[in-house]
Amino acid sequence: MASVTQQQIQKFHKDGFLVLEQFFSAEECDSMRSQIQRIVAEMEVPPHCRTAFSTRQEEQVQEQGSSDYFLTSGDKIRFFFEKGVLDEKGNFLIPKEKSVSKIGHALHAYDPVFKQITHSPKVQELGRKLGLERPVVVQSMYIFKQPRIGGEVTPHQDASFLHTEPLGRILGFWIALEDATQENGCLWFIPGSHTNGITRRMVRAPSGASTCVEFVGSEPAYDDKQFIPLPISKGGLILIHGEVVHKSELNSSESSRHVFTFHVMEAKGTTWSKENWLQPTPELPFPSLYT
Repeated sequence: MASVTQQQIQKFHKDGFLVLEQFFSAEECDSMRSQIQRIVAEMEVPPHCRTAFSTRQEEQVQEQGSSDYFLTSGDKIRFFFEKGVLDEKGNFLIPKEKSVSKIGHALHAYDPVFKQITHSPKVQELGRKLGLERPVVVQSMYIFKQPRIGGEVTPHQDASFLHTEPLGRILGFWIALEDATQENGCLWFIPGSHTNGITRRMVRAPSGASTCVEFVGSEPAYDDKQFIPLPISKGGLILIHGEVVHKSELNSSESSRHVFTFHVMEAKGTTWSKENWLQPTPELPFPSLYT
């Protein structure tokens, strides 16, 4: 891959996102895909953990909030499912590899393949080019976006879920492991929308509440016409500013849209919110991006 230019970094600061085609090789993408196949093949889901993953607010609170499984997944490798893939007894209605929505949130720490990708020299170099002094990895996810059922992700800002003071310290690295197209659910962004702060936060609910998380504030109604699609080829990387507004549509195609994504925080002079669902643990303090 070519080195990132100052011009591209300026574009990132202006738009709130940056597309870097062919950042990873086809071999690197395939190694992640075959590793995830092995992980799914060995997946055993305790019945009480069979939580459908949803991004609609009420469902989010209900499905994730009542679920300790989600809340304590920050330092583990856990499985989240598409809606409608399990019957009421928690048995799979379709092959299990077609049922998973995402796997999170510590692949970067506990899986050798994903750890190597997250801390790869080219990612570290990109971090330095962006001026990150003490970047730490806060979470990672493998997202499947299954054919026909891969659900939409409603417009959001990552900082609503990963809040820092000051803002502007969260950065997403989003890696396409297969071509992401408008048909199979590529990302859409509102350019320049990272400069207005955030209006909604997902926080840990007070102990004794019926859910584990709740939303404070609300997501404004965004104008669909403001979003631009960012299709990207296999191996491409999209850098995502923590406050840029983005979404993805339902995957209506016959092909999946596998992605590995991780979030980095500039730890220098930054406070990680104690109210975030995700917290570093004694077992897994946020690891440094630079090794």
